[in-house]
Amino acid sequence: MADLVSPSTGSGQGIHRRESFLYRHDILDGELSPTRSRQTSRSDSSPLDDIIVTPVAQLIDSMRKVVCNWSMLFKIPLSRQMSTSEAEANCFPFTQLPDERRQSVAMETLQELRWCLDQLEFMQTDRSAAQIATNKFKRMLNRELYQFVESDKCRSQVTQFISRTFLDETQAEEEKRTENSGRRAAVAVTSTKLSRDRHSQQDSGGGGGVGLLTLKDSGKVLVRENCTAYYPSSTSPQRIPKYGVRTDSDDALAKQMSNLSTWGMDMFSLAQVTANRPLTAVTYTILKERGLLKTFRIPSDVLLNFLTNLEYRYKSEIPYHNSVHAADVAQSSHVLLLLPAFRNFFSDLEILATIFASAVHDVDHPGFNSQFLINSNSELALLYNDESVLENHHLAVAFQLLQQDKCDIFANISAKQRQTLRHSVIGMVLATDMSKHVRHLAHLKSMVELRRLSGNSRAELEAPDHKQQILQSLVHCADLSNPAKSWDIYSMWTKQVMEEFFLQGDREKQLGLDVSPMCDRDSARVASSQVGFIDFVVRPLWETWADLVFPDCQQILETIEENRQRHKQLMESEQR
Repeated sequence: MADLVSPSTGSGQGIHRRESFLYRHDILDGELSPTRSRQTSRSDSSPLDDIIVTPVAQLIDSMRKVVCNWSMLFKIPLSRQMSTSEAEANCFPFTQLPDERRQSVAMETLQELRWCLDQLEFMQTDRSAAQIATNKFKRMLNRELYQFVESDKCRSQVTQFISRTFLDETQAEEEKRTENSGRRAAVAVTSTKLSRDRHSQQDSGGGGGVGLLTLKDSGKVLVRENCTAYYPSSTSPQRIPKYGVRTDSDDALAKQMSNLSTWGMDMFSLAQVTANRPLTAVTYTILKERGLLKTFRIPSDVLLNFLTNLEYRYKSEIPYHNSVHAADVAQSSHVLLLLPAFRNFFSDLEILATIFASAVHDVDHPGFNSQFLINSNSELALLYNDESVLENHHLAVAFQLLQQDKCDIFANISAKQRQTLRHSVIGMVLATDMSKHVRHLAHLKSMVELRRLSGNSRAELEAPDHKQQILQSLVHCADLSNPAKSWDIYSMWTKQVMEEFFLQGDREKQLGLDVSPMCDRDSARVASSQVGFIDFVVRPLWETWADLVFPDCQQILETIEENRQRHKQLMESEQR
């Protein structure tokens, strides 16, 4: 944990400079109130850590400026009851203003009021603050992507990938925006035939349910991929392994698991030690060490039964969205929950829901993205009406697994707790839909800025809706944490995800579909894609998260920047 909370060494102040489009003066020009615009003009093009960009927070900030100016113009002190913050109550000394300064303040106040009126007229008031911010962020990001590709036409694949993956933009919308023509083919395929031969041979769930690896006798040893795990009955003398799995080298496993609460744990090495059962080891140990098995009366054998079936539903032949990735997200979420900013903040039920959601968030992933399933008219896309296709499927599989014999780990919690947990898990898994990324970023940024205007009160965050939003953002950050890990770990994840992209591209060629951006192994530029991914997706998200938990996570921002610079250097060789 020390590496997440210790001050960074890069700036000398322990604060990493914000670099994303949410903080840059050149991008924010025209997006700020008159007062904030004057501040940015005095800061040249330096990143502005205290800038406010979400529309509703901007309005509040601007109106406070008006109140302060009014107080100064008419020498009316603001009582604590009239003010909304300590800073506002003491914003100006009550002294006689020279006529010239008085005229300047009056004009400034009028400009602020006019700006507020313009913003209110432009806003669609039937939308929430976060929805309004989402529309603004999409506009800002689209402008940034346009400038990015204009400076180098070879970057078009990167911008297309980001637009389709993270901006919830369909190919038709993108073609209209970029004035490019394209073709789309509709080829009917079924999701149950996509890379599922191995499961179809062993699934025992009949009808339309989820096929499962079942355990007929509760005292038996299950052998899977050279690794054994015990599931004793209540009368069995067999001992459950410390980390939930048996291996040939307990010492090697213990060494790997000693990093369970450390950021950037090597999941690839853990997968080797556990014979490809990292998810079971990580999730079981996290829940046990946090005392959640005792708190919610979860039997160890039932938990291991569930985790074994869950890990089996992750397809090991898929390069990236497999149980190693799921274990990494679960462990990353666990570490983020340990941040000092969240000490005594989340309830045990909220923590249980977060670890569970992280563990199941990609179960039964077919190795293709949602847009591929939509374009190919898959059964899953038809079932979920093209809306968060994969995420809805992951949730359905996870909750169906709980219904199987000796798999219901929540059997001993109350009906109300179960309903609350289910609602929370659904929200967190749906938040991993990358097409909704800008929406979640806008929600998080709005929360951070409105909290800042209220004096950074922790009580503001403790509202149930805010806590749920924080947990959704936490899991989303964990899911997008590869560039926040050490270069060796990050580069391995990049290799795996690109191979999965390329396999999808190969399949699209076979089906006569247009190859998705970054999925053509003959033309994709990996380093360029990672720089764009960091600039437009990862860095804005993690900078905003670091603002929420400040001063924690500053070192993560340093790591992201270091990895970006490494890819920048690799870009030069790609361009030769």
